Amino acid sequence: MRIKILTLLMMTFSSYIFSLPMGYGSINIGMSVEDVKKELKNNSDFGYRGDRDVTLSPSTQEVIIVTDASKNPYSFFTECYFLFVDEKLFSITLNLNQSKIDYHSIFKTLAEKYGNPNSISPKKASWKDSSILMSLEKPLTLKYIDAEVFNKQQENSAVQKNIDEQLRDDFLKGL
Repeated sequence: MRIKILTLLMMTFSSYIFSLPMGYGSINIGMSVEDVKKELKNNSDFGYRGDRDVTLSPSTQEVIIVTDASKNPYSFFTECYFLFVDEKLFSITLNLNQSKIDYHSIFKTLAEKYGNPNSISPKKASWKDSSILMSLEKPLTLKYIDAEVFNKQQENSAVQKNIDEQLRDDFLKGL
């Protein structure tokens, strides 16, 4: 009985410790375009200049906000990308200023806060839970992605890949 209670407590405690952030600062995955714009205006670190930083992709109808913080001498960011799918924030990409912060410092901090990464390679370290995929990529980019939307996109991509593979096989058979 004690072992079952201890195991349950450890599972609850570890899920609390390793719960990933929904985004950076006051900007979280799932927010609307207008809410993100408002938060960007309130934080000069991102270098947001208003609606001129907002673009609508004509083919997919996805909104993307691209900011340039490189001129702010106090910001740790260079460029930031906020991609919206179905009018909700899907991903946050933060390119970091390598003259102010280094990969190892961020990796160490993330590992201390969220545990060891789920995957690691020479190019990136990734953490994931049921809601968020977070990665630290070289040279120095931090990403937050909506896991549910990402998984749906992966499933749709797999269907297209199967069709493409079949067409490729048919082409090769015809040679």
